[in-house]
Amino acid sequence: MTITALDLSAFVADRLVARNAASRALFDREAPRLARACEQMADRFLRGGRLLAFGHGAAATDAQHVSVEFVHPVIVGKRALPALDLSAAFDRLLPVLVRERDIVMGFGSGDAISTALGRAAARRAFTFAFSGVPADFAIDPPSADPFIAQELVEILYHTLWETVHVFFEHRQHRPDDVGASAFLYPFLGAAQRDTAGVVGDVAASIRSKAADDERLRMEVAREQAAHIASVIDAVRRRLAAGCTLLMFGNGGSATDANDWAIDCASPPPGAAAIRALSLSMEPANITAIANDVGSDAIFLRQLIAHGRPGDVAIAISTSGGSANVIAALEHARQRSMMTVALLGYDGGEIVRRGLADLPIVVRCDYIPRIQEVQASIYHVMTEAWRLWQR
Repeated sequence: MTITALDLSAFVADRLVARNAASRALFDREAPRLARACEQMADRFLRGGRLLAFGHGAAATDAQHVSVEFVHPVIVGKRALPALDLSAAFDRLLPVLVRERDIVMGFGSGDAISTALGRAAARRAFTFAFSGVPADFAIDPPSADPFIAQELVEILYHTLWETVHVFFEHRQHRPDDVGASAFLYPFLGAAQRDTAGVVGDVAASIRSKAADDERLRMEVAREQAAHIASVIDAVRRRLAAGCTLLMFGNGGSATDANDWAIDCASPPPGAAAIRALSLSMEPANITAIANDVGSDAIFLRQLIAHGRPGDVAIAISTSGGSANVIAALEHARQRSMMTVALLGYDGGEIVRRGLADLPIVVRCDYIPRIQEVQASIYHVMTEAWRLWQR
């Protein structure tokens, strides 16, 4: 059945809610193991270890994402933790860089991923794998649907990043000093507690974070399915006319733009590729523009080079207020491009100034949960476009 025979709004709602059963199954089962893995990660970071991540294809964007989350934490007052994305040449870089105290995450499957993790384990690094590859912490793909599996893995590594700080506080005998992140760890009181008790509470916290995502997906499905369906249809019409999708964002949103563009350009058998590129994919361009012109122009200058009237500029932003995203959307409007934005909070300046023809807002005030639900939304949008092309 083609998507033109479906109620598109119902399709969007059903596909969003379909994620929740797989999420509950994964985190109900794995939360205790994840909590213990957080404790081991904290121990290794405190002994000078680093997080080395890698992947190939769309999975490489998860390595980008986990690296930026650990190095540039969004929680005020939390330490920057050493993390690197080695995806560009992980088979060569990992054997040179890995040390005994390190943590190594491999995203994706196949012999190359398995071999690299095996070599890291031989150096006594603590290893993670999420696609059935052997590792110290290993899970099978949490869904047969690759989009859903990737979304759940994103939640998983976000919870690792969010909760590893609990064990820093505990091991450094400062359980009452969690600063601006206190709302994440309500179980940390003024009294020192044994690690076993903290592990149990961290597991409960991880389940709670996954449940927040499930609630948000339900809210988006209930309140915005019809609107998302209209965005899908409007962009589909541009794609049918030969447009290019130009995606961009900062930090974790940059990795989502990269992931979305790769998803569009590398469809499964039976589906046609969708013309898309990410303006967040080019570090040489981004750093050259930031250095010579200014960071506010990093997407604007690339849109000047690549954009055409009729194209679709797609901004991904949790705050809706990033100056470089706003500048790009302003230019896109001037060039007669359609503007779409995936946003968080209340949509920020992008909504207040009407810079997106078609905004989609995840109404949440916590960045990891916004990003996770945005991933569900753009995956459902991509799935719908592919069905239309059959």
